[in-house]
Formats: sequence, C-alpha cells, structure tokens
Amino acid sequence: MKIAFYYNTQYHQILHSLPVAFELSALRPDFDVCILASTQGHLDFIRGLQPLYPEARVQYCLLDEPAAFSLYRRVRPVTVAPKLWTLWHNRRLFDSFDAIVLTEKTSLNLKRFGVTRPKFIHTAHGAGDRATAVDKRIAKFDFALTPGPKTAKWLLDLGIIRPGHYAVGAYAKFDLVRRLRQERAPLFPAQRPTILYNPHFRPALSSWPDWGFRILDQVAASDRFNLIFAPHVRLFDPPTPDSYAPFARYRGLPHMLIDLGSTRSIDMTYVTAADLYMGDVSSQVYEFLLSPRPCLFLNAHGVAWQGDDRYRFWTLGPVVDDVRAVMAGLDDAFAREAEFRPVQTAAVAETFDLGVPHPARHNAEILADFLDRPGRA
Repeated sequence: MKIAFYYNTQYHQILHSLPVAFELSALRPDFDVCILASTQGHLDFIRGLQPLYPEARVQYCLLDEPAAFSLYRRVRPVTVAPKLWTLWHNRRLFDSFDAIVLTEKTSLNLKRFGVTRPKFIHTAHGAGDRATAVDKRIAKFDFALTPGPKTAKWLLDLGIIRPGHYAVGAYAKFDLVRRLRQERAPLFPAQRPTILYNPHFRPALSSWPDWGFRILDQVAASDRFNLIFAPHVRLFDPPTPDSYAPFARYRGLPHMLIDLGSTRSIDMTYVTAADLYMGDVSSQVYEFLLSPRPCLFLNAHGVAWQGDDRYRFWTLGPVVDDVRAVMAGLDDAFAREAEFRPVQTAAVAETFDLGVPHPARHNAEILADFLDRPGRA
C-alpha cells in the first residue's frame, strides 16, 4: 500500500504530521510511506528531522515544478509553490497512491482534477479555537484525525465528521519537540521575565497592523522585561532583509529578540522559554499552556468576544482593549497567574489527550487501523 504525506505550505504545518509519517513507516514495513513536497526547501527541512526517528523508512519525492513558476521564483523569493497549479501539474502522481495524508484542505481540489484512487486523510495543524478547526471542507475527507477531544466534539456537533470516519488523535508535534529538546543557551543576558509576542498573520484578526510597533516600542523603552517577537510565520513570509529593516531600531537591545520566521518560531523554542504569552488568536497559546503560565490577550479590533467559542482562549488570561494599557496588562497578567491557572489546566486537558505517552506512534496506529479496513469504506 502506498501512502503519501504531502507538504505544500509553510514549514510550521510539517511538524504536526511528519512524526506520524516516520512512525507509520517504522510500524508497518509493508506500507510504502512517501514524503511529497512542493519545494526542495521542504524536503531539506524534513530530511534534517528524520535522524530523530532512526527506524523510519520513508521515501522522498519532490514534485515537478511548473516551468512558469521556476521563472517567477528567479525574480521573487517564495517558500511555497502555487498550490492549485502544482496539484494540477502533478495529478497523475497523486493518483498513484492509495491514501494521501494532508494538514490542509486546498489539496482536496485533486478530486476535481480527476484523482480518484486515494483516500484523503486530514490531520490538523494546531489545536486552536478559530474557524479553521471546524472548516466544513473537513467533511470531504474520507477520514479525519483530530488533534484532541475539544475539536472532535465541535466537529461532531456540527455534523462535519461522523462515527467511523474519524478518531481523536494525540498531538504529534509534542513528540517531535521532545526529541528536539536539548540544553540551550539562554536567549537573553539578563534574567528578567520574558514575554513572547505572537501576533496572527490575518489583518482582521491580528494586533500587529495597528498595535505592533507601539507595543515593541513600549517594551524597548522599559528595563523590566525581555521580549521575543515571533509572529505567526505567515506574517512575514518569507522573511527578507527588507522585512527586517523596520526593526533596525531594536538592533543591539539586549532585551529584544526579533524573529520573523526561523525554525525556532515553529519548534516551541520560544513558547518553552517565555514566562508570559502575549497575542491575539494563535493556537500557539495552547502549546504555551502545556505548562500553565500567565497570558495577555490583545483585542485590537474591539471584538465582542465573551461567550464566543472562537475566542475561548481569551478566557485564559486578561484581555486589553487599548494599546496604551499593554504594559499595565502585563503586570495584571503576572499578578493574576494563580487565578487563571485552574481554567488554563482544564482548557489544556480539553484540548489535548496528554495521557498518550507516544503521540506520533498512537496516531500512526490509528491510521494503520483505518487503512487496513476492507475497502476502507
């Protein structure tokens, strides 16, 4: 049986399903597990992680690149190939697999392009509260592996998934991060409380367009905190010298770290190192709260969020509605840490099944069981 794990987005999605690919290939030598990627950069990044899973037996395949895109890439740096164009160009290859495992939904267009042989399997990238968690397109997959019980309940309640065609998985990224973890040098020379500022990439949801530099300037002028600015990797994708130019005024400040999209932005380096999470709507808050700590949420758009499941994470710390209140909000979040700890602990337990000791292997076993079904109806 031939199973493809396909990667065609920014690298942050890779960490959510790649450990499952590695474990599935080790668990079932009778399966041909192939890593498909749309750029050489994706494959290089993935190959660098395979030594963490020495028993893995995966194959690698770089998709053919449309000629016009090759020309375009010579004049403009890009990290992601055009999705629909690449899918159409490689549709015959995709139709050679028995199953395709995806972290995104755009690749469902393969069905429109005549790809009929494989079963389509969805695995989430993140476990947040935004609409992407309950995207109706998930119903078009043959099987869905949810990141935890909270997401499964939402999808069931909305009729997007049905019994027999989904399973509650574990959070495979945690497995890979544990293997990556090693003793690291401190990020800052001075031992101050460290703030992670992690704004979203969508302007309509993000604090960055209106508040971002005003927040950075306030912290830059203070001697009370260290600050890591590590936004969602799609905000400055790809990071270029021009992207970094507006941040030149923070260069040399020992308590400011600006990272617009390195691998440390996606491998939990910063969520592990920080003492407080500050952001708007990123699912990274749940990764941060694996160890409950203070959070501060930024309501830059005046959202009426109370009682809205899409903003459930804003119940896990104070929310500020005015950029001028951010510094006071940081103090408030630290002061109220004990108040929010019980609700943070409960939210994490609802979001992740932390009773699974080996998340990636657990998910691989679930996929193997599905793929072994007669006819996989």
